[in-house]
Amino acid sequence: MKKGKKLFYLEGIPQYYTWGGQTLIPSLVPSAKSGDKPIAEFWMGAHHSAPSVVKDDQHIKLNDLIESDADEILGEQVAKKFGRLPYLLKLLDVKDMLSIQVHPSKKGAEEEYARENAEGIPLNASHRNYKDDNHKPELMVALSDFWLLHGFKPEEKLKHTLGSVPELKFLLPVFEHSGYEGLYKMIMSMPQKEVNEKLRSLTQRIIPLYNAGKLERSQEDFWAARAALTFGSPDAKNEEQEIIDRGIFSIYFFNLLHLKKGEAIFQDAGVPHAYLEGHNVEIMANSDNVLRGGLTSKHIDVKELLKHVKFEPAKVNILHGRKVSDKESLFETGVRDFQLSVFHLSKDDTFSFHSPTAEIMLLTEGKVVLKEGEERVVLEKGHPSAIIFSGGKTEGTAMQNSVLFRASVPVHISE
Repeated sequence: MKKGKKLFYLEGIPQYYTWGGQTLIPSLVPSAKSGDKPIAEFWMGAHHSAPSVVKDDQHIKLNDLIESDADEILGEQVAKKFGRLPYLLKLLDVKDMLSIQVHPSKKGAEEEYARENAEGIPLNASHRNYKDDNHKPELMVALSDFWLLHGFKPEEKLKHTLGSVPELKFLLPVFEHSGYEGLYKMIMSMPQKEVNEKLRSLTQRIIPLYNAGKLERSQEDFWAARAALTFGSPDAKNEEQEIIDRGIFSIYFFNLLHLKKGEAIFQDAGVPHAYLEGHNVEIMANSDNVLRGGLTSKHIDVKELLKHVKFEPAKVNILHGRKVSDKESLFETGVRDFQLSVFHLSKDDTFSFHSPTAEIMLLTEGKVVLKEGEERVVLEKGHPSAIIFSGGKTEGTAMQNSVLFRASVPVHISE
């Protein structure tokens, strides 16, 4: 690798999960398509489980490069503070609903990761909860209409929901007496047989409406019916074999949000959430720690989940980005691990910036040429991502109307 070179193509890693689609990621990275497998995510970063590849005269995993010279790639400040690339950038194509999930705090992740290591649980074990020792605050920016669940509803709104959905009225006195924690712990610890008994009449009422196209995405019933059909037990011969996913309760407990293209939301540790449908760009702390609470066939550990849930109403704050130049808008979160901005460019627009640390560029629309010193990369379909090492001074030109994301770390720059 040429000494002093700062600008490289970056090859991300596709992830083939069952909830993914087959449109977004192949539209940007045709080589990611693998038969009929759904492509859920495209990772750009240095997480040990799926590190991106830096393309030069050699192809080298980004985490290996950083380990060989963290100061040069990350800059001394970020290298000293984090010792690794502190963020992970992703593209998501959410065709089917994701699990209800919560992410641990930094302290919680460190303690529990060390505990599971001491217990000898393999990192790839299906019942492993903690894949690393990091927290996972997340910011997502919608690339299409995007639907999600985000944190508990305000008290009065939740009371109204529990009082107006006939099959959930039994939960209203529980909430009035025991609050968010008592309500959530009750449904998460409820025996499966009782879950089935409580939800059967609900699902039997709403599934015919869903199948007849009489429900709207703005209604909890729409997503509850879809969840029942997606995560149910279609092969059950009788009620004894039936499994109705307890995550259906949470669809009514949480805020149901509709983000429009370009809108963003931040989700901190402890905030329960679930992505329901749409395309997004997501940036998070460099972690893969997920504790699940339903709407999934994957491992659910109720005890671990409840350790980390914030039992309080969420403050819903839709972000639109703050202009930091005439072409670049920054989504502000207050976290120290990452920041994300976006350039909205017309054909022939030019821009420039200085990278205080390793920065990943992701093109989602159009075509952009980046130059740093004598180096040049063209971001377009097939090659949508690049990385700029610390100290890079980059100039860009839009060859078409374009949308370009810039992932970085909030480091003060002294010019």
